[in-house]
Amino acid sequence: MTAAQRRAQLLEVSRTLFAEKGFEGTSVEEIAARAEVSKPVVYEHFGGKEGVYAVVVDREIQSLTGTLTAALEEGGHPKVLVERTALALLGYIEADEDGFRILVRDSPVAQATGTFSSLIGDVATQVEHLLADQFKRQGLDPRTAPMYAQMLVGMVALTGQWWLDARRPRKADVAAHLVNLAWNGLSGLERRPTLAGPADGTAPGGTPGDGGTGAAAAGGTGAPRAATGPVAPAR
Repeated sequence: MTAAQRRAQLLEVSRTLFAEKGFEGTSVEEIAARAEVSKPVVYEHFGGKEGVYAVVVDREIQSLTGTLTAALEEGGHPKVLVERTALALLGYIEADEDGFRILVRDSPVAQATGTFSSLIGDVATQVEHLLADQFKRQGLDPRTAPMYAQMLVGMVALTGQWWLDARRPRKADVAAHLVNLAWNGLSGLERRPTLAGPADGTAPGGTPGDGGTGAAAAGGTGAPRAATGPVAPAR
């Protein structure tokens, strides 16, 4: 093999092992053995396991970021953007399962720091500008857009992690249900939402989860406003 071919082979072998075992569970010995080379060859090309891992992760992040950014940059109605972004993530998982496993195995979206969390944060930053524009049009406070962007993108990302192993229902159906929840929820947003009961989740009288006596039961302004009619999930 040429140096370039050997490097490509080592990256492919390492990528498979990292997907199977994670960073901590993979050793230079295993990489070398599976590639049928000696350990010094791995060190020569990447300086060690950390170097290989950094290249593999960087490539996966670039690939997924490009996929999600392309889905957002096409523009269109916000509902279509949610659908397109969900399909883009699920499509990446479907076509590149090993790559997605590498990103989420050592840095799940629920973790405050890490490569996947950073990627999700970057996507949320793009989404917040789109939401802020829509919020202004609907008379909602655009300053809350960053928070809603985190909620929306986080929901899609966590669903993707679940679907990585579940693989049911099919991709299009998962995306449709994501849009159903996100869009039908967003279409009924209140301008100044408040909780129906005390902030600690205990209803007046000290009974957790008792919704019979709070603002909602009294018909106060804190009662959640229902959506203005069902919106069928786009397919």
